[in-house]
Amino acid sequence: MLPPQKSKWLAMLLLGCGASNNTPSACAREPVPAPAPVPAPAPVVVAEPVAVIEPAPAPVVVAEPAPVIEPEPEPEPEPARPPFLPSPERSAECARALAERLQEGLNTPPKGRSYYLSARDPVFAKKMGWHDEAREIAPGSLLPCKRIVAFYGNPNSSKMGVLGEYRPQEMLRRFREQVAAWNRADPEHPVVPAIQLIAVVAQGYAGADGMYRKRMPPEMIEKAYGWAQESGGILILDVQLGRSNLKDELEYLRPYLARPDVHLAIDPEFAVGREGIPGDRVGTMTAEQVNEAADFLGALVHEYDLPPKVLVVHRFTKEMVTDVEQIKLRPDVQIVMDMDGWGPPAGKRDTYRDVIVAEPVEYPGFKVFYHHDKSGDGWRALKPRDLMKFYPLPLYVQYQ
Repeated sequence: MLPPQKSKWLAMLLLGCGASNNTPSACAREPVPAPAPVPAPAPVVVAEPVAVIEPAPAPVVVAEPAPVIEPEPEPEPEPARPPFLPSPERSAECARALAERLQEGLNTPPKGRSYYLSARDPVFAKKMGWHDEAREIAPGSLLPCKRIVAFYGNPNSSKMGVLGEYRPQEMLRRFREQVAAWNRADPEHPVVPAIQLIAVVAQGYAGADGMYRKRMPPEMIEKAYGWAQESGGILILDVQLGRSNLKDELEYLRPYLARPDVHLAIDPEFAVGREGIPGDRVGTMTAEQVNEAADFLGALVHEYDLPPKVLVVHRFTKEMVTDVEQIKLRPDVQIVMDMDGWGPPAGKRDTYRDVIVAEPVEYPGFKVFYHHDKSGDGWRALKPRDLMKFYPLPLYVQYQ
């Protein structure tokens, strides 16, 4: 325990005081001032709420509705046709013009030996009955006011025609040139350009189903359809049956043939029946089969409200299409018999006479082979000016 004197100084040190003159008064604390008095709060006066006088609502005036005057209904416009579809009246005029052309030919027949004038003989054409009867021409028919000019083939093969011989843009350039040549040669029949795709290709081997034919896939058909649209024309789907039948192949093509600008061609050369092999011999079709194809197209026309279809039938021998007189004509399908043979000009004129002029069906067609119709012996492919001398005038011309 500390002595009292030390305890006193220790307390002073703890209080922060230092000894001054050894007197305890030097460590005395300053007095702490008393706290100021807190004033009493002012009394809170609560004001009485002011009464709010709401204005009376203005009266609502409901105006009577003005009378509605219904406009008189306008007559429904006629359905628009693509620019290349003439009216029925115009089609009838074109048919009369072809008959008049034949009559003019009778008045001034060409001179020369009949062998070389076989396709250019108006007397023979008249004798066979061409342009004798005025047929019903349905609205939207391409023929006889127009001429269909077709580029033919398959993109998979350079040997089957121009569609596969050149790259697409070069092919289309050549196509435009050919169309322009025809428009210059015969402005009375403006050209409807046609891309003619072999959509069912006959082949020399059976295939998985034994039908000796190959169907082109939708991608290829759509590609050809695009070329036709780019050309401002139509697509023609060509069918080579092999051992197959029309019903199955037309059903396969139905989605495309249901379009208004897609048409059909059938090639009897490759219809070889149940035992033949395409290429071994020339095939054949009957008038009944041609009628079957026309019936199929006609049903599509009525089901989908389409303009008339074109049906092209290839032919270069009489046996390729039998019983021609049994082919039934109908206004919703225009049938073209196409002379589909190659060789020198004189031979092609003879074939045109034998299988087209001598057996009238409806509309005549002619095929030109760019390569096979010319040779080192001086042959050359017939040009538009040459075909313009034919009776009857070809209204469908195909180039392979």
